[in-house]
Amino acid sequence: MILSLYVWFSWHSMWHQCKREGFLQKIKDEEGEGCNMYGFLEVNKVAGNFHFAPGKSFQQSNVHVHDLLAFQKDSFNISHKISRLTFGDYFPGVVNPLDGVQWTQQTPNGMYQYFLKVVPTVYTDVSGHTIQSNQFSVTEHFRGSEIGRLQALPGVFFFYDLSPIKVTFTEEHVSFLHFLTNVCAIVGGVFTVSGILDSFVYHGQKAIRKKMEIGKFS
Repeated sequence: MILSLYVWFSWHSMWHQCKREGFLQKIKDEEGEGCNMYGFLEVNKVAGNFHFAPGKSFQQSNVHVHDLLAFQKDSFNISHKISRLTFGDYFPGVVNPLDGVQWTQQTPNGMYQYFLKVVPTVYTDVSGHTIQSNQFSVTEHFRGSEIGRLQALPGVFFFYDLSPIKVTFTEEHVSFLHFLTNVCAIVGGVFTVSGILDSFVYHGQKAIRKKMEIGKFS
């Protein structure tokens, strides 16, 4: 219980007897290292955010805050690569705009923000099987901080909001008769355009020939 309170209030970074435990040294040894994160979250159907940021998180006066006493340094690197990010199950044709996105930090400190607009989507295949999923669009913004001043919590933040509009995709097979009708329409259109071009060329040549004959006789 006592040890957990020391960690909770970050006393391990302030008292000499706790520094001997090596908490700060462990953090320094991990400097420059990265990590891989994989998993899923269940969120309510309201606007919100999820983020990756250093320090222990806790609630203070109904506000979500991070303890950064152990990370007081000139810079914190939040370079990252997103292999895959989805909202809901996969369905044919879906495009996730953040898949494979990579960003490299150039300034010492800052917060990288993704603003996501999530659109509920219903996909129905030929057999009638329905998939309830989502699509999303994204805009990006980097909020920098001055050296030595953490004006913004360093980390990667995803702010999402749900659209009131739902998109429905329905997969259908086209009958052979409908296909044949479309082919005939295309062929007829090609012949019509060809006839117009042929008539234009013919009348153009005829007009030029008449002008040449008039000039010849005059």
